[in-house]
Amino acid sequence: MSKKAGRTKPCTAAERAGRLAKAEQFLRSAELIDAYADEDDDLADSYTTLCVHAGIAAADAICCARLGEMARGEDHRSAVELVGKVDKALANDLGALLGMKTRAGYDHTPIAGTDRKRAGRVASRLLVEARRIAGT
Repeated sequence: MSKKAGRTKPCTAAERAGRLAKAEQFLRSAELIDAYADEDDDLADSYTTLCVHAGIAAADAICCARLGEMARGEDHRSAVELVGKVDKALANDLGALLGMKTRAGYDHTPIAGTDRKRAGRVASRLLVEARRIAGT
């Protein structure tokens, strides 16, 4: 059976709060890894992967708060489209993070230091907006 693109599900206040809490947790963990890394490229893939997960969770919280639904499924492009209904800049930020996901998590070469820094900035922006939009 093929996966349907653009799949969403309604979400509750508890799910919104839970996704926001996960976004906070992922970004806080990334910041801890970054603080203990000996060099910029040390642990860059782990840091970036956590930033990606923080961004996805933040986007879910934003969509829950503004649209009453969040994207579901393995194709994260639908999450980009959905958060784009709230704000195009947020969609661009999430798209940038998702573009790093495969390289950071599955590729044999480490992610570049510039991408690592960008992942942190973008994830932080998404989380700031999630707190503003979906915070209780």
